[in-house]
Amino acid sequence: MIRIQNIVGEQAEAFWKLRLEALKSHPEAFGSSYEEQADTPMSEVELKINNQPDNYILGAFSEDNRLLGMAGFRREQAMKVRHKGMVWGVYVSPECRGLGLAKQLMQEILRRGRDIDGLQQIQLAVVTANHTASALYKKLGFVCYGIEKDALIVQGQSYDEELMTYFLKS
Repeated sequence: MIRIQNIVGEQAEAFWKLRLEALKSHPEAFGSSYEEQADTPMSEVELKINNQPDNYILGAFSEDNRLLGMAGFRREQAMKVRHKGMVWGVYVSPECRGLGLAKQLMQEILRRGRDIDGLQQIQLAVVTANHTASALYKKLGFVCYGIEKDALIVQGQSYDEELMTYFLKS
């Protein structure tokens, strides 16, 4: 049985371990780099963990409380863009892939998004080479609104990102 719930401050170490695993094993998939993040003090990591309705990190937890996957969400705060939110940092441990954890995490973000007053769309960016993630997002109802060429350059290799949005029904 998998539990999808907010990651809380007491789980900062487990969150950061999984985050660094993601950055190290898939550097092409994230704007942050392992090298820049590896030495982050745990006190700083704890500050990154929010539990507001419009700014949180979800975790997929096993029955024995192991963190198996994660996805972050934050709403834009400026007046003219408050109608948008952004998904970031979606990652599932390799040994847990294929169990539908990313789908469960994303469905929970979409469910919560419908409850945020004034939120009209949820955006994300996915590297075009990640066909599995792109297909999942499209299956959930995200639509592509553009491709950013050379969005990331990792060790001299360029990666394009597909920019996607999910329009919430009013």
